[in-house]
Amino acid sequence: MEKLRMNPIAEMDGDEMTRVIWKLIKDELLSPFVELNTEYYDLGLPNRDATEDQVTLDAAAAARRLGVAVKCATITPNLQRVEEYGLKKMWKSPNATIRAALDGTVFRTPIMTARVSPNVKTWKKPITIARHAYGDIYKAAEYRVPGPGKARLVFEGNGVSYEDTIYDFECAGVLQGLYNKDSSIEAFARSCFAYALAVRQPLWFSAKDTISKRYDQTFKLIFQRIYDEEYREKFEEAGISYFYTLIDDAVARVIRSEGGFVWALKNYDGDVMSDMVSTAFGSLAMMTSVLMSPDGCFEYEAAHGTVTKHYYRYLKGEKTSTNPMATIFAWTGALRKRGELDGSGALCGFADKLEKACLDTIGSGVMTGDLAALAEGGDVVKADTWEFVAAVRKRLEETL
Repeated sequence: MEKLRMNPIAEMDGDEMTRVIWKLIKDELLSPFVELNTEYYDLGLPNRDATEDQVTLDAAAAARRLGVAVKCATITPNLQRVEEYGLKKMWKSPNATIRAALDGTVFRTPIMTARVSPNVKTWKKPITIARHAYGDIYKAAEYRVPGPGKARLVFEGNGVSYEDTIYDFECAGVLQGLYNKDSSIEAFARSCFAYALAVRQPLWFSAKDTISKRYDQTFKLIFQRIYDEEYREKFEEAGISYFYTLIDDAVARVIRSEGGFVWALKNYDGDVMSDMVSTAFGSLAMMTSVLMSPDGCFEYEAAHGTVTKHYYRYLKGEKTSTNPMATIFAWTGALRKRGELDGSGALCGFADKLEKACLDTIGSGVMTGDLAALAEGGDVVKADTWEFVAAVRKRLEETL
């Protein structure tokens, strides 16, 4: 067959086992069928170190310029990794750098299959977590209070000064100051409303404004203002809804729901709840991740990490049963979005067929070890990564 043509996307390679899987997917499931047109950026840790992390900034700029990017999982180095790789310094998280460059929001959605039922029996449809990946405790100032003393909250600027006592410590303790910005919250809100419209699903937002009467209430008010001014009519036309509720009420509602909505959360809440949702749906290896900017740039990746333990086994010559599904769906998401933006029904159709081939392969009982341990309803063949990809390719070829 003649290969499909496409306009360019930014391609960001990564680390360890996911880097191995990245090449396997390209060689077996993409390049034989699509004339891949990518601007390639090697975000593997050695190259980030060699380029003083400039390659990450270049990749982020390419994502903004081209509008669509696909990213492999990468290492965020700790002290152990600095020593292991002989790094010049402890480089920042590439994901955080790219999120900041795009002012983006992370949307995580599980890949559902009939062979693996969610642990929450009422869940019938995916739940997408939208995480405001900015500020909060991740950028907080912290101090270990050594003994008695007074802690104050102080602000000075633009002719305004404010001071309030946080606590009069009578003994040792701990102190934390966190912040956020209206501009970042506004970008978060717009990304969430735009994403919900794109997938035609209701949007929930939850925080704790009854307790956090300034911080969380600011989020609530900004979301409501932007919804009323910019999105209410669009939501009503699409037949979907937006509502705010306290986070403890939202958790109870989520557990009782059947899914099928976007759940927007502040940074820490989104960090925790995305792992809860992914685990309850079956496997983190079945969780997709999309970074979306408020001006319509998209970066697709798997939600999981670089699968270090499997990589060490791979280096010893072993074949591992690493699940490639989320990485495959990162590629299909990027190709579909490229097709949508360019009006290429053929490219969108290829992405749909590849995803169906993956799900049909699992449905037939051929799956990697993580899913085999959870599978229901029939015989299961535990396949290594290469065997699974080969089975997917066979099904894909039958549909093309």
